[in-house]
Amino acid sequence: MDILRSDPDYLVINKPAGIGMHQEGEEPGLVRVLSERLGESLYPVHRLDKMTTGVLLLARNSAANRELSRQFAERSTRKWYLALSDSKPTKKQGLIKGDMEKARGGSWKLSRNLVNPAITRFYSCLLADGTATGALRGFLLQPETGKTHQLRVALKSQGSPILGDDRYGGTPADRGYLHAWQLQFEYGGEPVCVRAPLISGQHFLTHGEQLTAWADEVMAAKSER
Repeated sequence: MDILRSDPDYLVINKPAGIGMHQEGEEPGLVRVLSERLGESLYPVHRLDKMTTGVLLLARNSAANRELSRQFAERSTRKWYLALSDSKPTKKQGLIKGDMEKARGGSWKLSRNLVNPAITRFYSCLLADGTATGALRGFLLQPETGKTHQLRVALKSQGSPILGDDRYGGTPADRGYLHAWQLQFEYGGEPVCVRAPLISGQHFLTHGEQLTAWADEVMAAKSER
């Protein structure tokens, strides 16, 4: 697990794929593994799914945990994710909004109700045509809420399940192609922005440079508005 930023009060790591946040049966979770490796107690400020890689923020003491958790609860943090799919979305970009409802086997689904909606803004582009998985499409996702499986369900609702996400109908691949790319928050009165490079997955390694260059263009265009 690469450490992207080390502060006396918090750590930011590039979470690898295939490990959950907490222990599952006999398999230790990421928090325990990293805590034992560093010889200190760590507090997960937010969570990433087992298949998801990228920016993960952990507090090193209870006071930092309270402050950073407050920012997530108040939605003052800004999160950007990258994803891949081999299915064309119903629209190229837009806002996906709806309540999350439990489905079978621990899955979730998006409903049209808006009592407590999951909100995700997304952008998409064509990365490669005629690849082994078909026309490969890149997605830049900005969740405005933090619901369980939110981004995975959001893309499935657009007809573009994430490549490798077998729970939600994604085409089989060497990993689930969802990556927490950038996180912005404040600490000690100073803005903090951390990015996690794409370092795993055949398609991220092949198309990562093109994907991140496009995502930078989208973000730059948004900031100029």
